[in-house]
Amino acid sequence: MGLQTMSSISQMAEEIVVGRGDPVYMAHAYLTKVPVPGITPFIEAYCPPGGLVVDPFAGSGMTGVAAIATGRSSRLSDISVLGRHIGSNYVNLVDGTELQAAGTKALKGAEAEVGSLYSVPCDNCGREARLSKTVWSVLVECGSCHEPVNFHRSLEAAKWSKSNMQCPHCAAAITSRLDRVGEEPVVDYVSCDCSSKQREQPARSAPELPTKVLDFPRVEITPDREMYRASALGKSGHTTVASFYSPRNLHALVALRQQIREVENASLSSKLLFAFTATLTRASKRYQWSHKRPLNAANANYYIAPIFYEWNVLELFERKVVSVARADEWIRDRAFAHGSDADNAVSEYVTESAAALSIPDASADYVFTDPPFGSNLYYADMALFQEGWLDGFTDVTQEAVIDRSTGTKRSAGRYEQLLTDALRECRRILKPGGRVSMVFGNSSGKVWALVQRAVAAAGLKIEPERIVILNKGQRSVKGLASGFEHVATLDLVLTMVQAENAEASLIDPSSEEVAVIGRELAGKGVPTPSHLYLELLRHALRSGWSVADLDLRTVTSALIDDGWTIEPTAGRLVRPAAA
Repeated sequence: MGLQTMSSISQMAEEIVVGRGDPVYMAHAYLTKVPVPGITPFIEAYCPPGGLVVDPFAGSGMTGVAAIATGRSSRLSDISVLGRHIGSNYVNLVDGTELQAAGTKALKGAEAEVGSLYSVPCDNCGREARLSKTVWSVLVECGSCHEPVNFHRSLEAAKWSKSNMQCPHCAAAITSRLDRVGEEPVVDYVSCDCSSKQREQPARSAPELPTKVLDFPRVEITPDREMYRASALGKSGHTTVASFYSPRNLHALVALRQQIREVENASLSSKLLFAFTATLTRASKRYQWSHKRPLNAANANYYIAPIFYEWNVLELFERKVVSVARADEWIRDRAFAHGSDADNAVSEYVTESAAALSIPDASADYVFTDPPFGSNLYYADMALFQEGWLDGFTDVTQEAVIDRSTGTKRSAGRYEQLLTDALRECRRILKPGGRVSMVFGNSSGKVWALVQRAVAAAGLKIEPERIVILNKGQRSVKGLASGFEHVATLDLVLTMVQAENAEASLIDPSSEEVAVIGRELAGKGVPTPSHLYLELLRHALRSGWSVADLDLRTVTSALIDDGWTIEPTAGRLVRPAAA
């Protein structure tokens, strides 16, 4: 990383590489998060000690955590109800011993309510064991004989090769595209006193559930939602939040949430609810099974894999409370290293549009923000899954996204206006000489051109020498599968200053100019197509080019034409063989 003092602004690194394994990052999932170590270099470079950092697209509140960790105050805002819940609780620092005591009490109350939901006989010793998780398989209808087929057992019979899967009744080919006609438990993982390790055994049927009426989230995922269409919910029938949980886990979650509500200390209750919502994705059917290892949950869509896990909700919550306490201590330690007291830091999170900030003019020292990237993700749609357990829902009409469906109101023009208005607000609230850093990533040149126009229209100017690549160590599954990535997996951080005459004319580069720069950059050892694309974008922005025609797909196609290949496992570019 570059030097991190106000006197060394010009020495910010060309690329900042950060991991995603620190205790804060791991404490709670969100669709996209910039890890705290990816934000702190910018705050330390562009915001004076004790200054105010503002983030109008705050999401899960990582900017607020980074501000506290570096001895600054923060003012965060977003339209997301889930974002505010997560972001405000990240900085709701509580005593770890008190939190774990309150969590243990809530668990005992929930266990008393649900009884033996997670108790099963151990096949080894016959005594009662604790169920840690169950592997479930969908039943698909054979396209030939129309008999139901257990997907897991068919895959197992094919020695875990999907291409060799057959119907046990007629030997017809079995695939995940066949109609689903049910679900069956396959394997139980149990913890028992007769073994020092978790044991696998054939799954038992779930116990009978209490007959009482449950106060679970009765939230519909309606056809007007982009993710309803993208996840084909009409076909799957999973059109409610509750339908993504097993009946057993739904009962346990309801009981646990009620116990959390009864905790009298407001800070502890809120922090426990934070731990609770952090377990929801794994507690659902969206956590994918793999023969080698769990594949984690599908955070960005409502997909249920053909084979999935049902985790013990109470065990998940117990571990998450420990994780949350660890995150608090991580924040305190870093603040202490900067000579500040995290428990008394000033951090505010409000629900409001980035296009209409309730902040006085010239009051912020620095703005760091990470807005939605066009049509990449639909935060409000995915937030339904957790907001159903909270109080209130995100106003989807205010969301700064571009719909993939045609004929909708959330167009590219609307998105550009929202981004322009938000950046204009950032300019308004900045003190003279202050800076705005914006994280952005997209694989479409047209979306990047939209960003260029929005920045200029807001009266801001990108500082060419301070365009930084942010590498969070992630790669797209699509990219691994196809060999070449058509989804950008790196972001640029654009740092901007106030400008009186920001409406500068842009140069339209010729295809040959782009090709020459692309080959030059590739020849320097740029490791992946995404890296090359970001380097090309950075060159274009620094050179005053219009980026409207610079698409990642075009760049990767040009690489293929030039003879480049890619390692399918590592995703790294391989130079063409010498002629």
